Amino acid sequence: MASHHHHEPQGADLTTAAQATLEKSGEQWTTMRAQIFKALSSFDKPASAYDIAEAVSKAEGRRVAANSVYRILDLFVASNLARKVESANAYVANAHPDCLHDCIFLVCDSCGNTVHIDNDVITNGVRSAAEATGFSPVRPVIEVRGTCAACDIVS
Repeated sequence: MASHHHHEPQGADLTTAAQATLEKSGEQWTTMRAQIFKALSSFDKPASAYDIAEAVSKAEGRRVAANSVYRILDLFVASNLARKVESANAYVANAHPDCLHDCIFLVCDSCGNTVHIDNDVITNGVRSAAEATGFSPVRPVIEVRGTCAACDIVS
């Protein structure tokens, strides 16, 4: 399998990596963007914009609108700071925002746990197949639905 491993920063290190990546792209790391990234990265499963808005609202003691969160999440996805789990309309913080890869998500239908893996052989194959039909892929996302190891043991 042609996958590779990254050092995956967490906590403050992940926030620092995200901020550096965003600023390198010419965007500002505002207080609201920092709050939304902090909330997003605190979830152990993909989070919706509403989940994130609620978390930021509680932390700030004031209401934060989901529409504002969606706009920032769109920026995060475009800047590689977050990945969108399309089938769940939810987001995960990208653990290695300085590295560009197509997404492969393994989504557990039982517990909702979602794992992001990199496998360039698979994603390059998808890109090649799309290009062979005359299609120009921009951002392939592959989602594999099933049961994670922890839930498989339980059932």
